[in-house]
Amino acid sequence: MARIPTTELGRYLLLGQINRQGCLRRRPFQLATATSIGQLRRVSSSVGAPTSSVPTSPTTAPLRKQLKDQAKLLKASGHKKKKNVDNQTVPGWELTVGIEIHAQLNTSRKLFSAAATSFNDSPNSHVAPFDLAIPGSQPIFQPETLIPAVRAALALNCEIQHTSRFDRKHYFHWDQPAGYQITQFYEPFARNGYIELMSRDGIAAQDGQGIRVGIQQVQLEQDTAKTTAQPDGVQWLDFNRVGVPLIEIITRPEIHHPATAAALVRKVQVLLNSVDACVSGMETGGLRADVNVSVRRTDDATAGLGTRTEIKNLSSFKAVEDAIIAERDRQIAVLEAGGVIAGETRGWSLGSTETRRLRGKEGEVDYRYMPDPDLGPVVIDPKLVEYLASSSGVRPDDETDELIHKHGLTAKDAISLLMLDNGARVQYFYNVLDALDARLGNASCETIVGQPASTLAANWCLHELGKLTEVSSDLDMTPDGECRIRSADLAAILYHLMRKEITAKVARELLWSVYREDISRGGVTDAIAAGDLWFHELSEAEYTALADTVLRGEEKIVAEFTRHAEGKSKQYPQGKLMFLVGKVMRAGPEQRMDPASVERTLKARIDQVCVPGVQTQG
Repeated sequence: MARIPTTELGRYLLLGQINRQGCLRRRPFQLATATSIGQLRRVSSSVGAPTSSVPTSPTTAPLRKQLKDQAKLLKASGHKKKKNVDNQTVPGWELTVGIEIHAQLNTSRKLFSAAATSFNDSPNSHVAPFDLAIPGSQPIFQPETLIPAVRAALALNCEIQHTSRFDRKHYFHWDQPAGYQITQFYEPFARNGYIELMSRDGIAAQDGQGIRVGIQQVQLEQDTAKTTAQPDGVQWLDFNRVGVPLIEIITRPEIHHPATAAALVRKVQVLLNSVDACVSGMETGGLRADVNVSVRRTDDATAGLGTRTEIKNLSSFKAVEDAIIAERDRQIAVLEAGGVIAGETRGWSLGSTETRRLRGKEGEVDYRYMPDPDLGPVVIDPKLVEYLASSSGVRPDDETDELIHKHGLTAKDAISLLMLDNGARVQYFYNVLDALDARLGNASCETIVGQPASTLAANWCLHELGKLTEVSSDLDMTPDGECRIRSADLAAILYHLMRKEITAKVARELLWSVYREDISRGGVTDAIAAGDLWFHELSEAEYTALADTVLRGEEKIVAEFTRHAEGKSKQYPQGKLMFLVGKVMRAGPEQRMDPASVERTLKARIDQVCVPGVQTQG
């Protein structure tokens, strides 16, 4: 009998298409199966098919818009949601949370086949016979997948096991062709780690200045196919993701506040990015979290942990915190009503206020774990572990300390820089800062106006670049810290802004021009000169004349400053001052005015009007 080509087998297994040549008549059909939550009408897929033959999925709204829409619906319904910061504890009850985090490893090949792990190519274009569980195909462990896995485990302070083994976890679902998943349940490659969380990481205030959460184990396993829901109950399957190497990080049940759980997931993402172990973060689907939640009364010290429920596939840090709060409150309500918590798997939808039941909880017996007979043990040389540990680079906590103490950034901005673009944004910041320092040279502080170079650069790298991505495509940030706006060009804009040679408005317009490539590389200064965009600031006398004109029409506001100066009002009317600043800016030539100079002139004139010679606050 002639050998059947792999592509023909794929068409038969996935689409039910049989070659018309031979004794059987061709009868195409579509795969169908029933699920516990409804009938799956059609599962369609193709192996190596051109993209033009596959319909495109409907455009999904951005995450930010989805959150806004959900908030509007909650507001319209009259339901007021309690702020999470005030909802970390419930009197008389203790919450316990354990987390399982799945992260896609940064490798070029799949875990048990040589197929590529590309996430941007056509659906079902990187599929090997073993990925589809074609009869006769065998798993072949790809040793290169072990490198990022060990790096990740070391970043989590784990003990690397000299020998580990693979197991089969049996379950049937359309996204798992073999009917089982290969994982490391009994003998994982890493155990007994921990994560240090500090207050700046966003933990709950009840956890004080810091907390240590134990890592039970880290195990290698294969990912499943990607399912995309379509209208009318149709599900599309992309088998490119089948077999992509994952690590599953299992924490100990040592978390007692929802905010701390979210902070841990966020910290894990930063740690994995810092050692180049993870493909992408939660925002792009490269990292997913399952949380196990249980509650018990605090008045019984001898009581064990309550029955836990698992919430699957949480895809954002906010979802982790919100889902835990909702499930905690549900369990407490059930117990206070005399009910019993069932061990089950539950789901969570973006913007929801409660979890929903998916299925009864499956345990070890249901999964029928067994050693994989087709795979031998994985033996890790201690020399490899030693080399990877010595070459891991700077830890995120150490880099955060440097950004805060050396460069003057806030903890929030420092952590944001480390998290964005898989760590490439902080490298971009360093590149901008180096280019800016080279331009400033030995310039004294007296010749430079405004913020220190480091805080100004951080502000633009975070917020001004962030505004570009809100209304346009991605920045195309590279791992070495470059993007569509070259670091040297942003440094040139900030250099002229710091020296008060251009206004902030002109600086933002230049940023957009560089982004749109209206300005050639290295041509920022030439563009300023060509457009006569230099800042020709008003004189002190001109500022004073404009301030006096505005104050003459605002006697009621000036009276409030007088009452404060006389001690009759405790609060300084800073908001009123900013109103006057805006009015002066509109009254004069904005392109020649600096808001800081306007504010300084107004303060001086108000001091003279209210109490001559007395300095105001603000």
